[in-house]
Amino acid sequence: MASTSEPRLCRALVLHGAKDLRLESRPTPPPSHTDLQISIHATGLCGSDLHYYNHGRNGAFILRSPLILGHESAGTVTAIGSAVPNEHNFQIGDRVALEVGLPCTTCPLCLQGRYNICPTLRFRSSAKTFPHLDGTLMELTNHPANMCHKLPSNISDMQAALIEPLAVCLHAIRRSRPPSVELVKLARDAGEGTGALVFGAGAIGLLLASALAATQHFDTIVIADIDEARLEIAAALPFREGNIRTYLLPNPRTATATPPPPETETAQNILATFSSPHGFSRTYDCTGVASCIRMGIYATGPGGAVVQIGMGGEAQPNIPLAAAALREVDLIGVFRYDGQGYPDAVKLLGSGSLEGVAELVVTHRVRLEEGERAFELAGRGVDEEGKTVVKVVVVSGEGGE
Repeated sequence: MASTSEPRLCRALVLHGAKDLRLESRPTPPPSHTDLQISIHATGLCGSDLHYYNHGRNGAFILRSPLILGHESAGTVTAIGSAVPNEHNFQIGDRVALEVGLPCTTCPLCLQGRYNICPTLRFRSSAKTFPHLDGTLMELTNHPANMCHKLPSNISDMQAALIEPLAVCLHAIRRSRPPSVELVKLARDAGEGTGALVFGAGAIGLLLASALAATQHFDTIVIADIDEARLEIAAALPFREGNIRTYLLPNPRTATATPPPPETETAQNILATFSSPHGFSRTYDCTGVASCIRMGIYATGPGGAVVQIGMGGEAQPNIPLAAAALREVDLIGVFRYDGQGYPDAVKLLGSGSLEGVAELVVTHRVRLEEGERAFELAGRGVDEEGKTVVKVVVVSGEGGE
């Protein structure tokens, strides 16, 4: 049952326009019949949050009214709506992760379990729909009970803030249809081996490589990036048996005297470095950068797949479709995650298979009242002391552990 019938005044970070972020007090009503009320402990900042903060828009989605950002969140149940089904067995004090995409549940896509591409999906912290639906950078929020996931005690708040991006990674892996253990063995016996190539050593790239190492059977997992400091973090991921290796890409921003080599040449250099003459079995682009997509197609072997996770611009010039088609390299798009994403991410984190990963990915924790610093920090490559910034998590209440 709900513990109070009166609204509670709580603090929230409200974006009014580009670089106009304000800490405000807002009333939070009691939860509706089917909602939980949740004290938010930790919310990770995402690339879309940074676009809204810096530009007042994320691609075609333009801020039209004040909006609370944040959607990678977890907290503790403080009140329960009167009609929350008993089968959920929620109790006050339960720790939960919030799945913040709210689908119609009745369209053909929802009925297929692909609610993430539901035409009428509303997503908290996104300006795609209007009125906008506030995100979770606040002390207290109400959220549908059927979109809340109980957390086992061995998942910390910091790990819980990574469940949303981890769900994206697991969805991408499923979409890529990785080779089975039997196929990996056949390739190994034929002297070919199997490898996965990951472009981008940001939070998604690091989590994706970790999930691949923990759940799949690739002989080699290569993370490629232009940032040497981020690759050092990638090299420290605790998966020696998963054989995670790194590759420093030419940085076009620093190539002043000598232009970077052609993408076909860079792809061949990657293959030669890791003794993969037949190409990688699966390539995952976590950057959205057109040159990485092109390199990925050239570096992927016949019958393989290139999975597009990073959200780049709408126009991606000169994608070598013929090079993909001639070798039947599948080009696969990924948008967030389907209904399996959160349950699988909670299960994987709870299993202990990713122990030590969150400590490398979450590089900075910032209190809610310092929200502007959190966004400025997340938009930089290094902090004030020169430490690499990967994932910034905003903590409030008793969160932060």
